[in-house]
Amino acid sequence: MSRSPTIVRTVPALRRAVDSLRARKATIALVPTMGALHDGHASLVRLAKRRANKVIVSIFVNPTQFAPSEDFSSYPRTWKADVAKLAAENVDLIWNPDVKTMYPDGFATRIAPEGPATVGLEDRFRPHFFGGVATVVGKLFMQVRPDFAIFGEKDFQQLRVVTRMAGDLDLAVKVIGSKTVRERDGLAMSSRNVYLTPEQRGVATTLYRAMKQGAARLRAGDGIDAVMAGGAEMITAAGFVLDYFEVRHAETLAPMTAAKDGPVRILVAAKLGTTRLIDNIAV
Repeated sequence: MSRSPTIVRTVPALRRAVDSLRARKATIALVPTMGALHDGHASLVRLAKRRANKVIVSIFVNPTQFAPSEDFSSYPRTWKADVAKLAAENVDLIWNPDVKTMYPDGFATRIAPEGPATVGLEDRFRPHFFGGVATVVGKLFMQVRPDFAIFGEKDFQQLRVVTRMAGDLDLAVKVIGSKTVRERDGLAMSSRNVYLTPEQRGVATTLYRAMKQGAARLRAGDGIDAVMAGGAEMITAAGFVLDYFEVRHAETLAPMTAAKDGPVRILVAAKLGTTRLIDNIAV
């Protein structure tokens, strides 16, 4: 039977709750989210429950990772549905700060990640993004003090950035990636999928099909440049405005000249109408 999670909205209340869990020798897993929860988020919670005794989910739409031209004000917010979903998953606590709590007047300290944050993928098109992500995730890690933090692999560069940040700053948290959850037709689950019209929703599966085709070609021995060109052509022909279709080293995200040079990841970002979608697969 599901039970309602504890909801806290201030740092002192969060600290009391975490201290109480620690006093009982509980291990804690954190699932950071921006709300608008779907089955992909539920899979993160389930992985968290396998890793720790107690699960905390944060819901905070972080303004510092949105550019002025992006969708911060219109980003889907579904608080009641989110709480119901988390109750059904028996989450222990929801951390739901407001913007003033996370960024009080006079806030002046930010984390500026490099390494996997500067490899010419998302950072090329959203140069503000990873500074905002690193700062808010760093704050979440210090606020919650989790043993584990669960992030979806759909945001693969973000996963690499957060993992490096936690290691570089000696934060006592193990960052764990969780496999992308997909619709039956292969589209990666995303809170932004609600922006797609029915016609666009049918076209959106092209991203996954192009990556699958590219992975098959790489395994068959085709060259990386030819595979990237073929994927880009397939995606643009479907009506997308392509940001990138890249074959990268899965650990460093560096460009590769040959697939034999290491574990391979195909990453894509493209806009369909006004909706920007990202995805990736392992090869």
